[in-house]
Amino acid sequence: MNEPVSLLWTGLFVVASAAIAADLLLHRRTGGVMSARAALLETGAWIGLALLFDLWIFQARGRSAAIEFLTGYLIEKSLSIDNIFLFLVIFHTFRVPLRAQHRVLYYGVAGALLLRALFVFAGVELLDYFQQIAYLFGAILFLTALRMLFPRREETAGTAWIVRFAGRFFPVTESGDGEHFFLRENGKLLATSLFLALLTIEVADVVFATDSIPAVLSITRDTFIAYSSNVFAVLGLRAIYFVLAGVLRKIRFLHQGLAAVLIFTGVKMVLGSRVPFSDAWSLAAITAIFAATALASFLLPGKI
Repeated sequence: MNEPVSLLWTGLFVVASAAIAADLLLHRRTGGVMSARAALLETGAWIGLALLFDLWIFQARGRSAAIEFLTGYLIEKSLSIDNIFLFLVIFHTFRVPLRAQHRVLYYGVAGALLLRALFVFAGVELLDYFQQIAYLFGAILFLTALRMLFPRREETAGTAWIVRFAGRFFPVTESGDGEHFFLRENGKLLATSLFLALLTIEVADVVFATDSIPAVLSITRDTFIAYSSNVFAVLGLRAIYFVLAGVLRKIRFLHQGLAAVLIFTGVKMVLGSRVPFSDAWSLAAITAIFAATALASFLLPGKI
């Protein structure tokens, strides 16, 4: 029932690496352009893989760990879906063609996996040594929730300063071919708009991580559970992007639903040691919030 921790980490690495390799080979054959049907099937496959991995956690670590993984996965998946709004703005700003968007997202996901590992390990260590840091994490979640309650229609993603920053290291060309991150002209290495889009996504993920990592750490302080739930949420982001890119604006109360989840996790982070929340109750509460969000958006669709 209690498999060695090293075996679980090895299993996570093997499963994630094999899935990424298979996904990369598949999209090389299709030229990087995904139909809505293919994206929907792939999204279902990623979710199914996460559930199978959760089943292994249940067998290896027991019911409590499996519920923590599922709750963390649900939170991280929902927050990553919100990021799609920003991806749309970034791709539009840098005029990234559809055939190249999957490639940018692929490298963006690879960077996110490394970044999330650093944030998770650092967050757990901070909580272990400085319990008061929970109040800071809770404040971050509350502030993010307030921002989501009043979302702005248009976001610039802070692209101007990123272009200036990149320009300090690489001259930027506006004549990119939409296929390469760098081009060489007259012996000089020039950054293209594709590289700027990738850099913007990586910078944005730093902001995303400051929201999502405290949220998952309010559910579990187990490094493996926290990171593995992030891994599976991030891995399926590329496929779900192509499924939901044109649909998200129809979910009228998406941001409000996410804000409610962040408020709940913030309360759990701050009061968890004083008022314990059961794993099952936390999962039920978060599921109920998302169900209410979907139902309200369906009954009161509003204007698109």
